[in-house]
Amino acid sequence: MKLDLLAIGAHPDDVELACGGTVAKCVKLGYKVGIIDLTEGELGTRGNKKIRSLEAKKAAEILGVKVCENLRIPDGDVEINKKNRLKVIEIYRKYQPEIILIPHWQERHPDHVHAHYLCREAQFYSGLRKIDVKTYGKKLPAWRPHKYFHYQQKYEFTPSFIIDISDVYDIRVEAVKAHKSQFYNPNSTDPETFLSQKSFLDFMETRMKYYGQQIGVKYGEPFFSVEPIGVNDLFSLQLFKG
Repeated sequence: MKLDLLAIGAHPDDVELACGGTVAKCVKLGYKVGIIDLTEGELGTRGNKKIRSLEAKKAAEILGVKVCENLRIPDGDVEINKKNRLKVIEIYRKYQPEIILIPHWQERHPDHVHAHYLCREAQFYSGLRKIDVKTYGKKLPAWRPHKYFHYQQKYEFTPSFIIDISDVYDIRVEAVKAHKSQFYNPNSTDPETFLSQKSFLDFMETRMKYYGQQIGVKYGEPFFSVEPIGVNDLFSLQLFKG
């Protein structure tokens, strides 16, 4: 299946937390979208890999994506090596996405940083036809996603653009809450984390409101691009009207 958009996270819930609204928006607009998690999040303080796998599948159903896969790279060990590059290249060639969404390179969690470089390197090498990659014994033709954009996680950056997610914000929230093992639960006996604090989901809403306000809408998700972005129609831009 060919995809239009592929969002990649180091752990289950990364995509939903960082760019779930954009994923939902693209699905609503009729694009074919997929989510790839590099690890099963087995080192996470709360939950376990079985629980997190079920939660990821539930979130994918809520978002309406066509593909939801986990590459099972060891959590805490997202190495940038040939084996892992080939795993990501196989995904790129298998689904041939036009655009990929990946973590920004400046991040608190080392897995997020490594995920950025792994996905970016694989994006380049996936376009080299002399690199052989097979799936089920069939050679996959070279394919390089045309653009990659960085989503925001813990650390903030100055966005290259902001996506208006106001009309799908409720879907975004529902998909995030599908990862319920990671968030506030007064009955949980797991240790508290940054995500499990009672105020965390309010913080996320405030952040989406902040970026939405910058473009004159209720909620927005920020992205960074290392390359200039071409615009075909100046009047298609969503400008703040103050």
